[in-house]
Amino acid sequence: MSTPSGFDELIHPATRLSVVALLASTEWADFGFIRDSLSLSDSALSKQLHTLEDAGYLDLRKEGSGRKRRTRVRLTERGRTAFDGHVAALRAIVEGAAGPAAVTGIGTGTATGPGTDADRAAAAAPAAVAPAGAEAGR
Repeated sequence: MSTPSGFDELIHPATRLSVVALLASTEWADFGFIRDSLSLSDSALSKQLHTLEDAGYLDLRKEGSGRKRRTRVRLTERGRTAFDGHVAALRAIVEGAAGPAAVTGIGTGTATGPGTDADRAAAAAPAAVAPAGAEAGR
């Protein structure tokens, strides 16, 4: 099986995929909100954010000064397009893995349909996601 169109090696690592998925559901998010939602250290999150920023997938804005300084992050249009393409590619992989034998239940040991592991994997998303259109970490 070949890699489907849209699969993005940059987004695919679990931490980056979680960051982008979290940002896909909001306009802007504070660094601390992302860090806490994904249970990451400051340095681990910073490294992933800068990698995604260098690829043009994120905008990072530093606001304030001194102890009141905060970093806000948002997904760029390029990042949103890459994420949507990657999710579609992951769904194609999951659907392709099911194949004709899985649809009939032959040789798989399980039946497929709503509520199967494949369905849950295709619909999986990070648990801590802000509502669409809402600003996270205010």
